[in-house]
Amino acid sequence: MTTIVAMQAAGGPEVLRVAEAELPPPAAGEVRIRHTAIGVNFVDIYQRQGVYPVPGLPTVLGVEGAGVVEALGSGVSDLPIGTRVAYAGMPVGGYSQARNIPRWRLVAIPDGVDDRKAAAAMLRGVTAHMLLTEVYPVARGTTMLVHAAAGGVGLILTQWAKHLGATVFGTVGSPAKAELARKVGLDHAILYRETDFAAAVRDLTGGRGVDVAYDGIGGDTLSRTLDTVRAFGTAVSIGQAAGSLPDIPLAELGPRRSIALARPSVFAYSNDLSRYAVATAALFARLGSGLTISIGAEFALTEAAEAHRRLERGETTGSLLLRP
Repeated sequence: MTTIVAMQAAGGPEVLRVAEAELPPPAAGEVRIRHTAIGVNFVDIYQRQGVYPVPGLPTVLGVEGAGVVEALGSGVSDLPIGTRVAYAGMPVGGYSQARNIPRWRLVAIPDGVDDRKAAAAMLRGVTAHMLLTEVYPVARGTTMLVHAAAGGVGLILTQWAKHLGATVFGTVGSPAKAELARKVGLDHAILYRETDFAAAVRDLTGGRGVDVAYDGIGGDTLSRTLDTVRAFGTAVSIGQAAGSLPDIPLAELGPRRSIALARPSVFAYSNDLSRYAVATAALFARLGSGLTISIGAEFALTEAAEAHRRLERGETTGSLLLRP
């Protein structure tokens, strides 16, 4: 038997229930891992709320984790028992002591990277790689806006962009979060509760706007984010923490603004095996060269519902982990 946290229905954190389940032997092409750390992400909340579909109910959420190989399905021979591995992406099933997962989803964790950092960085790191290389190639001199700069994605995205030579503007909810983001390289922290962030970005860029803006908030924030982007720049929607996405008429992007709006999916990106391999290799290279992973809070696996509450209320910084 293995302990799991299963989503019983769409709804609030209370729909996450702790249970015991039988774990069958890994099928052909699968690997059984025993989790050592499990990532908690906003996508888990979207799935729990019913915003994003899940395979069926009840289901075990979780799309990021690290662990140790315990058993191999037929056809798998290149991961010795005991190998430390990490993963990011579908299928769900991470909120568990142990799980079976396709071999192709697993990446061996290099020596020198501990399991907690790997679990905290995988999905956010692949997301950052997608944003910085595929969606809008960032290079020296690029100007960019990152919403929730002290969050898990924000801190990794800011550091990686600074490594590439970008100037980074970021919105944060408190002076403490501003200080955290500045420590990893944020150039300009904007306290969005006190300041009109769109006006602040315009002022800081001399009226030009940034080359690219990343918005994981949604709602009215996404509409206002369009005003921070220069002509022929790009606004990128990567989440909807504040609620549903607004209906933005195509005309809003056209003659008056002349900008592009992207809505990339990290799951589509991670399902492309060649891109996934390149992104995870780049992530571990960055971890090896000093990328800082901030783990804002850790909860027992059985406290997954509380982790969701804290994340939804905006009470956390960096990445959140569950301990099996």
